[in-house]
Amino acid sequence: MKGDSIANKASTIATGGFSNLSTHDRPSNDYYATDPVAIKLLLELEDFSNKIIWECACGEGHLSKAMIEAGLKVISSDIIDRGYGYVYDFLSEENDYWDGHIITNPPYKYANEFILKALSITQSGNKIAFFLPIRYLEGKERKKIFQQYPPRVVYVSSSRILCALNGDFNNRKSKSGSAMAFAWFIWIKGYNGITELRWFN
Repeated sequence: MKGDSIANKASTIATGGFSNLSTHDRPSNDYYATDPVAIKLLLELEDFSNKIIWECACGEGHLSKAMIEAGLKVISSDIIDRGYGYVYDFLSEENDYWDGHIITNPPYKYANEFILKALSITQSGNKIAFFLPIRYLEGKERKKIFQQYPPRVVYVSSSRILCALNGDFNNRKSKSGSAMAFAWFIWIKGYNGITELRWFN
């Protein structure tokens, strides 16, 4: 829907009342909530204060709430209604323009699609920050993405940050962070230089 994308509906979203039927049937168990400490640490590394932020796979709002607490302006959506944000399919064809930053922990199965969509819709100079397992650096298809769209920086967490299946941080069996290493992958729309590798946490 050219010219009538989420960017033009931002004020509607901010006041409530925006929803969209899903065109990608992603299972509910393809959802790992991120410990909000990941956002707190990210904001020590990068500045996102100059534009509104879209958390496009918000789940129950763990990251969104942490960003709002930090004083940032945030729009939150998810393909599934988990009781927070607005129901919207980020990968839908009508989603064709966004003039702001994007910060999320995308469903890993669709990480490639989320990255390419984010890079296609946001405008020059805006940031895209995706929280992904370090193993995302592997793979021939991902190599093609990194070669065409190099991240400006990848921040590797030197300590483990928890992600919990279906947002259940109280169930030890649902936590993946203790067995998995994560990093913040940061793109800037239009950047075509060398990717910097740094450590945090």
